[in-house]
Amino acid sequence: MTKEKALKIFEALSDLYPEERAELHFSNPFETLIATMLSAQCTDKRVNMVTETLFRDYPDAKSYLALTQEQLESRIRECGLYRMKAKHILEACEILVKDYDGQVPSTRKELMSLPGVGQKTAGVVLLAAFGDDQIPVDTHVFRVSNRIGIAKANTPDKVEIQLRDIIPEGERSRTHHLLIWHGRRICHARHPECEKCPLNNGLCEKNLD
Repeated sequence: MTKEKALKIFEALSDLYPEERAELHFSNPFETLIATMLSAQCTDKRVNMVTETLFRDYPDAKSYLALTQEQLESRIRECGLYRMKAKHILEACEILVKDYDGQVPSTRKELMSLPGVGQKTAGVVLLAAFGDDQIPVDTHVFRVSNRIGIAKANTPDKVEIQLRDIIPEGERSRTHHLLIWHGRRICHARHPECEKCPLNNGLCEKNLD
């Protein structure tokens, strides 16, 4: 796909979702990190329900170290994969307290050195907490990008490389949210509502599963 056509797609999505924004709730870099770790294979709505009280009771990395893994598991059970997530969160908090004075680091390399933090999670934290121009590839960005034809790759990392090439600097973070909103509202994994889509006029390549 040409950059010119891709920009027309992003303009159409921007008109469709003028209110686009992150839908996870957080108020600082630490909350951003924990909410993003919890969001793996879980809806933002469910994560927000869990973190509403979790962030109130445990506001920083040090406070989590008073919890056993079983105690944290009971607090995040509704997010799914709770045993693995609890283990990674506690290990990450221990490193934050020991090596970073409880603060979340602001580089991709340091973030990805934390347990449970991969390319996507690091990108979301850099975007949402530190204002970096990132385009993390979650399940929605991956699906929608391949389906409409602005990327053609079989892994999130490869999709991110292709999107970085086609999306102008300064627009990547916003485009990340636009693709997520479109994936949640119209371009569903199953039964996409193509009849409602503003890209259904020759812009979308309709690479349906």
